[in-house]
Amino acid sequence: MNVRALAAAGLTDMWRSGPVVAIGAGLLALGLLFNSEIVAAVSVWDSSTAYNHCFLVIPIVVYLLWDRREILRDAVASPLPVAAVAGIPLAFAWLVAERLGIMEGRQLVAMTFVELLFFAVLGLRLWWQLAGPLLYLYFLVPFGAFITPQLQDFTTAFVRHGLPILGIPAYIDGYVIEIPEGTFLIAEACAGLRFLIAAIAFGFLYSLIMYRSTLKRTVFIVASIIVPIIANGFRALGIVALGHYLGSAEAAETDHVLYGWIFFSIVILILIALGLPFREDQFGPPQPRTVREPYGNHLRPALLGAATLVVLAAIGPAVAAQFNRAAMPDMTSDLPTLVPSGACTSQPAPLTAGLDAPGRMIVQRFACQGGVVTVSIEVFSPRSTVTRVNAEQRRLTRLEDAEDIESHPLAVPNSPRNAWRLTVTNNPVRVAAAGVWMQGRPAQGGIVARARQAWSSIVGSRYSPVLAVVTAEGDSPGLGSLDRREAINSIATFLESEPTLGGLIERLAGADNVRD
Repeated sequence: MNVRALAAAGLTDMWRSGPVVAIGAGLLALGLLFNSEIVAAVSVWDSSTAYNHCFLVIPIVVYLLWDRREILRDAVASPLPVAAVAGIPLAFAWLVAERLGIMEGRQLVAMTFVELLFFAVLGLRLWWQLAGPLLYLYFLVPFGAFITPQLQDFTTAFVRHGLPILGIPAYIDGYVIEIPEGTFLIAEACAGLRFLIAAIAFGFLYSLIMYRSTLKRTVFIVASIIVPIIANGFRALGIVALGHYLGSAEAAETDHVLYGWIFFSIVILILIALGLPFREDQFGPPQPRTVREPYGNHLRPALLGAATLVVLAAIGPAVAAQFNRAAMPDMTSDLPTLVPSGACTSQPAPLTAGLDAPGRMIVQRFACQGGVVTVSIEVFSPRSTVTRVNAEQRRLTRLEDAEDIESHPLAVPNSPRNAWRLTVTNNPVRVAAAGVWMQGRPAQGGIVARARQAWSSIVGSRYSPVLAVVTAEGDSPGLGSLDRREAINSIATFLESEPTLGGLIERLAGADNVRD
């Protein structure tokens, strides 16, 4: 090889290494900026069976890129630094999601920054050739839990219409289905989310490997969404019917999760069989064509685009950090405690409850007729976000490592409607009642309540968010586990016998007034 050829090869290596260096440095910087989003995502992957498949996403993307090696052999990157300007609205979107307390929104924006990094460094042509594998990275985001109530509604409606066809008498109230042989509950774990998310991820992968036509890919992906939803309806209907024919609801519910995964596997095999006749993977890759390299060194524009994008991505976390500094709780004044009305007696409070909490905390233990309960009340700064309150609620109710969660409103006499919500987990068994007060009244949830508190976190408010959690003694670590009904009864008895609890929470909600 002559000197000119060696020089040309060296130049080629230089422009090809430029995008690699820029992408590597950009991914590292974005990973540091969005560290909390990554940690939260991995935690969900590990704790929820609906998102265990997320651990396979990166290996799948690597395989998809390797599968396109012949197509990309002569591809040339054409960095487009100006594309980094799209990071400005993304930074604003991240800040909005952070103030609203929507972690999935923050994670989606963070992943969009990653996609924009690839686009700015690789350029339009090369990014489009890699669009399938790169967009598959969005499955790293544990997204979709918000549709669980709609899935529960569909499954319940499916069972409601299916039982009369099978001639099975039933009484249905909400998500509770009663037949002569027993009672069934369409819980959140039975809504089919875990099957749906896994099926969608599989549908995208299958369509990327087996099809080249956009139409065929779209049809298969749509089928991967619709079929699991309908199949989960048949699964729930089958479990109820099985309980009827076996003469015992408990017998039918035994190992129903295992049956569900077996049924889901069969559904996936059916999807594969239906899609195979239309496969297009037998066509070889197009003949590689030589693309003329753009003039100049790619390292400088690639690094410019990556650096600009990282700076814009840092705007949201920097602004949020300033707001969070103003959300430190006031520790100068003492908090009033609950004085039992006489139906309950005070007990020594747990010594470790509330350590390192982001707000001020009251922890009391009471012995009532129904049993012993622990009451934890936490007062946050008026500038706190919903994220902090929700994180504390999960910590105090110990839902971080829980699976198969049931949650519904708990009616308490002399308390505002929907002020309390009962949460029961089956693996492990835990029972807790929680109430959240925002803007001086019980928070009803939804985007409106989140938006109000997000605005208060910026401009301040004369009301403090207050979180109250009541747990049964048997749910405490190391103290064994109570029967579910006994635990629910002890919590309900306490709330009914202590009508002054609501007044105490309202006083605490106005304790930390902000003077701007």
